[in-house]
Amino acid sequence: MASSETTWTDSVDEAVNNVFEPVASFLGDIVFYTVNIFGTDFPLIVGWLVVAGLVFSAYFGLAQVRHLKVAYRLVRGKYDQKDAPGEVNHFQALTSAVSGTVGLGNIAGVAIAISIGGPGATFWMILCGLLGMATKFVECTLGVKYREFNADGTVNGGPMLYLRKGLAERGKAGLGKVLAIGAAASLLFFTFFGGNLFQVNQSLEQVVSVTGGQDDSIFATSGGAIFFGLVLAGLVALVLIGGMKSIGAVTSRLVPSMAIIYVIACLLVITFNITEVPSALGTIFTEAFQPEGVAGGVIGALIVGFQRAAFSNEAGIGSAPIAHSAVKTKRPATEGLVAMLEPFIDTVIICTMTALTIVIAGGPLYQQTRDAAIKGEEFDTGTGAGISITSDAFDTALPWFPYVLTVAVVLFAFSTVITWGYYGLKCWGYLFGYSKTGELVYKVLFSIIIVTGALLSLGTLVSLADSTLFMAALFNILGLYFLAPVVRKELRKVLNYVRRRDAGESEEEIEAAEAAEEAQEASLRKA
Repeated sequence: MASSETTWTDSVDEAVNNVFEPVASFLGDIVFYTVNIFGTDFPLIVGWLVVAGLVFSAYFGLAQVRHLKVAYRLVRGKYDQKDAPGEVNHFQALTSAVSGTVGLGNIAGVAIAISIGGPGATFWMILCGLLGMATKFVECTLGVKYREFNADGTVNGGPMLYLRKGLAERGKAGLGKVLAIGAAASLLFFTFFGGNLFQVNQSLEQVVSVTGGQDDSIFATSGGAIFFGLVLAGLVALVLIGGMKSIGAVTSRLVPSMAIIYVIACLLVITFNITEVPSALGTIFTEAFQPEGVAGGVIGALIVGFQRAAFSNEAGIGSAPIAHSAVKTKRPATEGLVAMLEPFIDTVIICTMTALTIVIAGGPLYQQTRDAAIKGEEFDTGTGAGISITSDAFDTALPWFPYVLTVAVVLFAFSTVITWGYYGLKCWGYLFGYSKTGELVYKVLFSIIIVTGALLSLGTLVSLADSTLFMAALFNILGLYFLAPVVRKELRKVLNYVRRRDAGESEEEIEAAEAAEEAQEASLRKA
């Protein structure tokens, strides 16, 4: 921005940061509390998420592997029921949730992980993604199980409902209320300043970089930034007004297109450097256990990989069940199985493609970070380190790709903002009541933050938002442990349903058999 226009925005930035910095520091110290493991500080919240993935993977017998074929069939619509309650089909629910996780974390976050933890961090990201599939299965099954329907047919769902209702069923109503309010409040705060402000701010930065930079780009001025924010706010408002059906319609087209374009670009870079593929794969695997120049060694690489994967796919946070709860289904675990694909797409596929592209292309910035790490030195690539390293890797084979990357970044940001806008609306409704007036107030606030996100960085607020996002995991996962038996029962129902459908039984026959089984179980409980 021009110096005459920078002063007031910087002043506002500084004032806001001064107010919230003590809160952000206090909360960050709690949420990201670390313990020393083999000389390396390990954030307990990362362990909390990873342990949950391990426990649920074991408890459900590696459902993310055994039932992947069923999940794929469900997404394709093989078991869809036209008369099932809900707003969107399985595919639309999946793409809506994926649009909230696939974004700048897959482009910039992966580069940050590699620059800090070395190529070996990629291996641990993949492992964390696979474990996260089990956690997503549990929370999204519960999201559908305990959802509520409004008079107009729209759906309310998410951790605030299944924590309150599910734990009440198990005799822990007081705990359920506390966890539900904590999860809703945490997700709402992140909605405004992480899922909204951060995405807008970073997408504008990429637009500025390809349209002349800070000195020449019209978007580097306050007027240009306001215009960018207003346009984005208007587009987001149009989609949010349409509700979940509108969001599902947009994301079901936008997300697959973005993912395909991005993966194709990665494959092009890999193809141009095809002879480097075996060496790159070997480097990723070898440095997962013998990292070169990474502070903390194997533990350091593991921490970075797990942390970036957790940030990326949000398994255990409780956000995705809000979108998945709107699915059209009579059997909650069907959507739980579909939700397993989310971390697979986000982390195992897209993040891995980014990592391979960076390692194989070996761009100048990546090489400089590697050289500095091997020497035990820190290399500062600036505030845009992640985007710069990724863009640099593409530039080695596709000099024109930064422009395509800009389009991808803006679209990723747009889809993320509308999805988090929906998440926040449901949290807002739970905390302040579901009403037309309350909904209007929320949407006005959300739109205002979109515009301010284009003007201000508010770095401290974003740090605070990260803390609140992972605080939601504390509330959510604790409840998931208590409710895991409910999910196991729902899984048995779905697997029996799939078996009967594949055997040729009709919907009517299956529903009659299920009703008879439930009646028998009820009579046994009374006895």
